[in-house]
Amino acid sequence: MTKKKIRYDFINSIRPQALITFCYFALYVVLGLSLLFRQPFGDPPDEYNRYLIPQYIAQYGTLPDGFEESIRIPAYGFSYAFQPILPYMVQGYTMRFAGLFTQDADILFYTARLVDFAFGLVMAVFLLLLGRQWFSSVRLRWLFCFLTMFLPQSLFLHTYVNTDSCCMMSITIMLYGLTLCLSDHFRRRSCVIMSAGIILCALSYYNAYGFILSCILLFFAHYLSFQEGKLHLDWKPFLKKGLLISAIVLLGIGWWFIRSYILYDGDFLGLRTRNMCSELYGNENMKPDVRITYKSTGYTLLSMILESDFLVLSLNSFICMYGPMVLTTATWIYRFYKLLFAAGIAGAFLPLSRIRPSRGHKGISFGERHGLNVFFHINMALCMLIPFVLSLIYSYSTDYQPQGRYLMPALIPLCYYTVRGLEKVSLLLFAGLGRLKSKKPVSEVFFDRLLTGLCVLLILMMAAAECVTVYGYAFPYFETLRT
Repeated sequence: MTKKKIRYDFINSIRPQALITFCYFALYVVLGLSLLFRQPFGDPPDEYNRYLIPQYIAQYGTLPDGFEESIRIPAYGFSYAFQPILPYMVQGYTMRFAGLFTQDADILFYTARLVDFAFGLVMAVFLLLLGRQWFSSVRLRWLFCFLTMFLPQSLFLHTYVNTDSCCMMSITIMLYGLTLCLSDHFRRRSCVIMSAGIILCALSYYNAYGFILSCILLFFAHYLSFQEGKLHLDWKPFLKKGLLISAIVLLGIGWWFIRSYILYDGDFLGLRTRNMCSELYGNENMKPDVRITYKSTGYTLLSMILESDFLVLSLNSFICMYGPMVLTTATWIYRFYKLLFAAGIAGAFLPLSRIRPSRGHKGISFGERHGLNVFFHINMALCMLIPFVLSLIYSYSTDYQPQGRYLMPALIPLCYYTVRGLEKVSLLLFAGLGRLKSKKPVSEVFFDRLLTGLCVLLILMMAAAECVTVYGYAFPYFETLRT
């Protein structure tokens, strides 16, 4: 084969991938920046109180403690500085750098928002890398990436001041590093990537700590094996790799929890001190012991789930609710995503091998260790369950409004199982269709073309749903706020 022919074939092979990659990032940049610059200050959920911390850091160049009056939320009597504030630190010092050139309040504010936008861009990159590890099929890989990044609520998190954006980025990095670690037996590079994800997660959002726990459990499971009917732990690599990961993580996060331990009289998480601060400075009707909650009004946990709007509000806001939980999108978008998730999760339980063997449809697997593969999926199920349980607790006993953003840490594994389930459902339907028409299984080529068409259709619908939400619903809403 001539060099010219090789070059021509190479260009043809990368052109579709390059085009999709360009569309993927261009869609994020255009839609993300559109939301970022058009949303009025403080309109996203609790942005005003969150922005107080990067403002303080930008002004004074130091970290505030949770009792600092200037960043305290008046009604509740506490501040967000009791909890990990790494995203606010990045925003604050970036604003401080921008302040060397301008003191324009709008520019400094948008600088803080752009940090979260950058977190989203990094997440999009690692999501592509993660998709390559989790899916051998290119079309399923892209469906997974678009579903995760362009769920309307997912994009929204990267357009205003919060810690959720950094949290989602950290989960993506952590899962990518964990997948590499389990595949290459915890090589140093993979350990560093996973450790970086753990650090970012630990310093951004408590709700996502289930993923850190899963990394620990799967690390143990990787070095456990049955030998002669007994559990055996491979001590030498276990200690060597464990000490490496522990050293990196402790160097990255230790300073914050030591600081909290010193500042808050041994309360290294800051939660107990935050409640005490609320008791001291909060409004009488907002203090923890007198606040009206589902629990205090006589609801049981089951009746709150079945009789209140908890589930509906949680699910709808997981799909899309902009502004302070008031801006909804088109009805068809909610129905589309609900049907998509329901069909995908139901299909995930189908035994694919019993339907029909097919090439290129291998899921997450770490060699021949069936037990480790099963344990990985158990961990991912727990990582989806934990945010839901925490959201239940918040709404039932603390009176935090049900919000989909509390459930967002579950998004990545949820999207994986949804895409895998959609593949199985498609395979079952196409195989049944082939038998109905010709009494023979559908050919591999026929299935591949139909599955490709389905993925393209779903991706186009997701892009359309995001564009309709941003330009058809969010922009008119923002204009009414300005007038």
